[in-house]
Amino acid sequence: MQRLPNPEILLRPIIRREAQSTSALEGTYTTFNEVLEADFIEEDRQSAEQREVHNYVRATELAMELLTKYPICRTVLGQLQHAMVRGTEGETYDAGDIRKRQVMIGPKHRPIEESRFVPPPNGPILEEMFSDWEKWVNAEDQFPIIIKLALAHYQFETMHPYADGNGRVGRLVALLQLIQAGVLKLPILNISPWLEENRSQYMDGLLSVTKSGKFDDWISFFSEAVSVQAQAGVEKVSLLIRFRDEIMTDVRGGGYSGAAVQIAESIIGYPVIDVTTARVLTGKTFETTNQAIRKLVSMGYLREITGRSRNRLFVCFRVLEIIR
Repeated sequence: MQRLPNPEILLRPIIRREAQSTSALEGTYTTFNEVLEADFIEEDRQSAEQREVHNYVRATELAMELLTKYPICRTVLGQLQHAMVRGTEGETYDAGDIRKRQVMIGPKHRPIEESRFVPPPNGPILEEMFSDWEKWVNAEDQFPIIIKLALAHYQFETMHPYADGNGRVGRLVALLQLIQAGVLKLPILNISPWLEENRSQYMDGLLSVTKSGKFDDWISFFSEAVSVQAQAGVEKVSLLIRFRDEIMTDVRGGGYSGAAVQIAESIIGYPVIDVTTARVLTGKTFETTNQAIRKLVSMGYLREITGRSRNRLFVCFRVLEIIR
């Protein structure tokens, strides 16, 4: 990361990859390409799935801003939950605050007796539980951070404090805990792809703790998720930096400079890009930027995917292959 002039550029695709999987865990499915393309589609033209996944991206960006001013708390998480459900079916009268109704986890439109799990009722009990959780998450104690992540995630999911979006908020909280503890500077860890691959164990593990009161297996499982994905993240970042060095060397070796070099430098953060976005990155004219993109297309680093003559999108498939 230190080899990059702007390390935060890697956040763009990494956050969007997390958005894809954390949403899939809640039954909202999109391809990674669709997630990236949503940045270039007006909200009212996005599919319901794209809007929901894109909301997670915005919530994560908001979280980074809020975490510079506040600890992990009710105010912060309420704003994040509201950001995640904005413009979706989940944006109900109690969005952004502790739920005002009973919820259940299980098949929709079925009686509560058939639910998989019934969280605590709304009202004073839930309010007190959330307050206790909030204090514990921010308390300085002897728990290793990985264990605290696992315990906090279980407690949050068991409370199910919001009417919708609890899973997505809860998984984002794990990243915020790592940042607040100084383990991460940026939310570059993708936990959700591994949890998605091991979805049954993830859901069953949460329920098992509730039934048995035994945390060992759950802590082991969640710790493995963090460990495996941390290692995978290091490898992916290394591959992205190596690819960036390769393309920069190739572009400069081809005698190109200016806009072509600037776009090449940013391509790992913008694997899907249009000329307008590239203009912002380069500060050049439309024609100069367009010529630079054509050069990268001719070199095989970008490919146009719309087939249109206007509002075209260009993709760097090498970056997509690494991040997937």
